[in-house]
Amino acid sequence: MEKRRTVPVKLAVDSDDAALIEDTVDEFLWAANYVTRHAFEGEYVTTSKTTLHDDTYEDLRDETALHSNHVQAARNKAADACKSVVKKWKQGKKASMPHFTSPHVVYDHRTATFHDEYVSLATTDGRIEADYVLPDDEQDTPHAEYLFSDEYETTGAELHYRDSDWMLHIHCKMEVESDTSEQTATENGTVLGVDLGVNSLVVASTGTFWTGDEFDHWRREYEQRRGDLQEHGTRWAHENIQSVGRKEEGRFKITLHRISNELVAEAREYGCSVIAFEDLTDIRERTGASWGHKWAFNRLFEYVEYKAAEYGINVEQIDPKNTSRRCSTCGFTHPDNRNGEEFECLKCGYENHADYNATKNIGLRYLRRNQTGSGGGAPVGVRLNSGTLNANGGYDPPAEMSARAGVHAESPRL
Repeated sequence: MEKRRTVPVKLAVDSDDAALIEDTVDEFLWAANYVTRHAFEGEYVTTSKTTLHDDTYEDLRDETALHSNHVQAARNKAADACKSVVKKWKQGKKASMPHFTSPHVVYDHRTATFHDEYVSLATTDGRIEADYVLPDDEQDTPHAEYLFSDEYETTGAELHYRDSDWMLHIHCKMEVESDTSEQTATENGTVLGVDLGVNSLVVASTGTFWTGDEFDHWRREYEQRRGDLQEHGTRWAHENIQSVGRKEEGRFKITLHRISNELVAEAREYGCSVIAFEDLTDIRERTGASWGHKWAFNRLFEYVEYKAAEYGINVEQIDPKNTSRRCSTCGFTHPDNRNGEEFECLKCGYENHADYNATKNIGLRYLRRNQTGSGGGAPVGVRLNSGTLNANGGYDPPAEMSARAGVHAESPRL
């Protein structure tokens, strides 16, 4: 099996080379959007890369100065985005025609050559060479562990513009022997239920909480900065508002990457084959979340989805109706079961943190939706921090008590 990693590296780019990169970015985005518009022109959305290639390749070669592989990469980017839209439509979700605006370019081994200290990149007018800007001490960094390791092969990269810097996200891979025990765990594993909220940003059915304190602090901080700048009303202030927005997005992305890594690690540690999120479609209306939270939830789901795929873990969205009002122990559902962050079942008296109770209901809903009764690799329960919940909501203790045996199954780890 393949083990894949992405290493972001800052590039030192002079003004002349930066102008060539900007031209390449503009034409790459134009090409991707051209393919997307073509895909949406007919009665049905075209998602076949072969068809889109036949229909648009010659036009793009005539209209742009892009390398042929950049044209193909733009087409692939558009096709994947169109497939994602069609998939959402089939799930009954709203989605519109994709439009690419974020400055980036996709590189492969024909458009980029990776060296020890620099990279050679194809542009709309020949190649440029850009030095890597690396930490003074590379030891114990992703650069040393993956990029400069003889064990990993560099497969390609994406060039992004962020906070006035050009960042090359270099993709690396290594062939590793399959871990039979891990493979068995994910094929016949359990479901990790995940609830999203405002105060507790993320809660897992294993009892781990990721609070929204840091997210909210920086959101308020950046809102204050934008408000102060808007009062000036000058061009300088407007440019700085845009800069603040980029810094805000960058900081939040770092936080969401960290949480997504920890969430996937949680699923792997407990042998989960599925991570079940609540459906994100109307989450603002349900939770009172801000637009910023809605953006964060969607981005977090995307991060978890592609990171979990590296380990054969599926990531799904589940109808969240009444998951916050339903008792995960007896199944009794009533609005008064929940009072803020507290949950107490009016029927059986079960008490716990409301978001933690919701994670178990989300996991149970996925489990019941997908149980076939024949084994067949289907998940066998919802994973708690010790033991599991079966499809009937009954607690199954672990076969062998681990180092976590002293932690009760109903004790969320705050």
